[in-house]
Amino acid sequence: MRIAVLDDDLREREQFEEALHGWDPTRSAEGFENGSALLDAARSSPPFDIAFLDIYLPREDGMNIAKSLREASPETEIVFVTTSTEHAVDAFSVRALHYIVKPVTTEDIVECFHRLAKRRRDRRGRVTLAVGSERYTVFLDQICLIESDNHTVNVSLADGRSLKVRMSFKEVEAKLNENFLRINRGIVVNMDYIAQMRADACILQNGVQLPIAIRRSTAIRAAYDDYVFDRLSERKEF
Repeated sequence: MRIAVLDDDLREREQFEEALHGWDPTRSAEGFENGSALLDAARSSPPFDIAFLDIYLPREDGMNIAKSLREASPETEIVFVTTSTEHAVDAFSVRALHYIVKPVTTEDIVECFHRLAKRRRDRRGRVTLAVGSERYTVFLDQICLIESDNHTVNVSLADGRSLKVRMSFKEVEAKLNENFLRINRGIVVNMDYIAQMRADACILQNGVQLPIAIRRSTAIRAAYDDYVFDRLSERKEF
């Protein structure tokens, strides 16, 4: 996890580090005394998970830096750390995760990471499936394979579990996002879990080999190639 703290005062950065270690001694923040250095670092890979920004800087506006950071690294969550609540309302314009008034305490740090975890959970797509007489809600990124099986649908999860869903294949497929690709009649895979895409078969990371519809093999491979290219492009941006 990459953590950034922007504050022109060295002592304030050290106090932040102490508060951070009160939550987790193994964590450290990358400290910056000006916005330019922070933004340069934010463009490297992997992106910062979270950035703690002082609003009141000698020759810079922390709010403007936050807006630039949001453009440079959309994945980075922003927390404002300041001596006043004056800009609390403005923080909503950059979808800030939290707004802390100095001095920063370990309790403040804990609250920020609780909020970070919750926001990430909320952003993950979920699907509710009918399994027997019960309903299960799972994250889409936990699903690696969906297969039609007579009047039911088998949903394979990344942890090795398999759910026998009493819904039509079309109903389940309609709940999926662009990460999923139909490679044959009654077979949909999560492209995040593909290890190799051949002309005649798709091999998943767990070793499962699945047949590809021969008539659609060119289109299927093209769709997967586009997906891989887009993912690589996203990583290079940071």
